[in-house]
Amino acid sequence: MKIKNLIPTMTFALALIFSTNAFAQETKMVGGAEMYPTKDIVSNAVNSKDHTTLVAAVKAADLVETLQGDGPFTVFAPTNSAFDKLPKGTVSTLLKKENKEKLQAVLTYHVLVGKYNAKDIVKAIKKGDGKAVFTTVNGSELTAMMYDESVVLKDTAGNTATVTIADVNQSNGVIHVVDTVVLPKM
Repeated sequence: MKIKNLIPTMTFALALIFSTNAFAQETKMVGGAEMYPTKDIVSNAVNSKDHTTLVAAVKAADLVETLQGDGPFTVFAPTNSAFDKLPKGTVSTLLKKENKEKLQAVLTYHVLVGKYNAKDIVKAIKKGDGKAVFTTVNGSELTAMMYDESVVLKDTAGNTATVTIADVNQSNGVIHVVDTVVLPKM
């Protein structure tokens, strides 16, 4: 009789264990580090060896507190090699205190208010007959489209960036890693 009473409890315990493991599977590797969906955008990004330039820029632009806020945010996160594609001296110039507003404009051009997973972006692209226009946090438009199986972003100057890792879930939004820095009109 007692064993029959334990079966529902054991079933619940097993379900809890398996659902915890399913949650752990949502963790993605970026820049050699696990990105935990229970941590905020900045707390995860600081661990990625591929995003040290982005993290330094976020700190120099005083955007840490904002990106640790409730959000939700969608961040298109350029890698170090994306920043390396910029003309020589661009990053070091933007990191200077006197260029803080320009740096903020560049960084907030990579951020959308709201959580847009890849599925949401692709759906918007299909609905828009091949492209979707999003208004970024800095107020400028950023266009998303498909190229083969990848989401590609196009900035106001016509430069493009490809999403290389999508749907890196965070406690306050989602990160999509991109291979190029997109730039707003300045």
